[in-house]
Amino acid sequence: MAEQKFSISKWEEPDRINSELENLRKVPIYEISEDEHKKVLEYFDVKCSKSKAIATDAKKYVPGGVQHNLAFNYPFPLVVDKAEGAYLYDIDGNRYIDFLQAGGPTILGSNYPSIREEVKKHLDKCGPVTGLLHESEILLAKEINKHMPAVEMFRMLGSGTESVMAALRIARIETKNKRIIKMGGAYHGWSDQMVYGLKIPGSRQFLESHGIPGKCYSLTDEVRPNDLDMLERMLFLNRMRGGTAGVIVEPVGPESGTRPISYDYNKEAMRLAHKYGALFIFDEVVTGFRVGLSGAQGYFGLEPDLTIFGKIIAGGYPAAGGVGGKREYAGLMAAGVATGKHRAYVGGTLAANPLSSLAGYLTIKEIERTNACVKAGMAGEKLAQGLRVLVGKYNLPYVVYSQGSIVHLECTGAMSFDASSMFLLKSLSSLLSNKAIMTERKVSMELMGAAYMANGIVTLAGSRLYTSLADTEDVIDDALQRFENVFSNVVSTNKGLKPKALEKYLKNID
Repeated sequence: MAEQKFSISKWEEPDRINSELENLRKVPIYEISEDEHKKVLEYFDVKCSKSKAIATDAKKYVPGGVQHNLAFNYPFPLVVDKAEGAYLYDIDGNRYIDFLQAGGPTILGSNYPSIREEVKKHLDKCGPVTGLLHESEILLAKEINKHMPAVEMFRMLGSGTESVMAALRIARIETKNKRIIKMGGAYHGWSDQMVYGLKIPGSRQFLESHGIPGKCYSLTDEVRPNDLDMLERMLFLNRMRGGTAGVIVEPVGPESGTRPISYDYNKEAMRLAHKYGALFIFDEVVTGFRVGLSGAQGYFGLEPDLTIFGKIIAGGYPAAGGVGGKREYAGLMAAGVATGKHRAYVGGTLAANPLSSLAGYLTIKEIERTNACVKAGMAGEKLAQGLRVLVGKYNLPYVVYSQGSIVHLECTGAMSFDASSMFLLKSLSSLLSNKAIMTERKVSMELMGAAYMANGIVTLAGSRLYTSLADTEDVIDDALQRFENVFSNVVSTNKGLKPKALEKYLKNID
């Protein structure tokens, strides 16, 4: 039997998952009972008093009280004092199993010792930044190319957002076309042209695009996830509207697989992109060096034209971003000052700083040495299987699935609504009719996230979990016991239904 190289041992086609998600949206919300909710709030008030004081003070000086969206948690953000392997410790001394993993970049576990020690040595010798070339920049680029042959050249940048911006410029220069197609619900950073169709397919500019002039996303199109027919219709239509420069996808589906896709989708999407003269752009911010050393492109057996990097590319250290690809495309980025050549201008004073470049290089080498992707994937699949057993035991409608070390636990279906349509008015009508229900389910999702936190588990928004090399069988077993503590106190409510559905529900339970 061939040695497993990827975190995903078996790809699950989306039919079963989407069917269960559809059913989840049709039933009432199942959440912790009112008595349990009071206990959760008491935990935060009593056990997390220092965090509460700092979070309250932060609101006076920081917009929204946090500097990063991941830190938002109900009822208030926890202040982390220590990170180590599979665990986070808050400023009050409480320990949590860390399934957030900083949003995905620390696949080796937090604050990995050997890399930390090498970074310390580097800081003593060189400091974090010089403004000039450092050997680690080349070492990192070569290491990426070793595992991802399609990334013949690599330019490190400060974030995934910047990297997407660069890729779109390259695509427009190379193809002489204008438009960009993305999947609805996908996240490709927060540049003006990409804050479009976030979270909910079909939402276009109606949910998140505040403060952005309409012209900024006038050349951005979104298509329904996993719908190749709609993709080709959009590509065909765009031939009369300036042409399509690039098709950009998240390889496991929008929002890190929250919208699962079929195994062959990427292959067919790339074929269609090339058929209509567009570049195919793989956003591997989450999947790069998490799905496997060769990324999702290795798992799906593809060579995309351009690849977006982030998260793990700096091993959890700052300035995690980059874009790479085939030489003829990646070479279109500018090098030097005012070259006068027809190039995509990119920059960033702290991009490719020696600290982050070295940390990224060492991380990839350590992932290879430890087989971290496969081991993290085994932990994720064990966690998902255990959660499915618990969901069945307590007769809950929750939906659980995993893509290796990316585990999805959908308890309300808040993220699974879809308003996709080629027609603007139809999308808008669907959004407006479901907005109150989506909001109610989102609030419940946050409540469940708080319940997990009060039981010693950190998740991403209560619905996504990232596993790492540090997640041993004992860690997963402990986590499942804590999840059972939560699930055993979940009850059905009369929330989350449209008026007619609610009326039918209440009649059935009388």
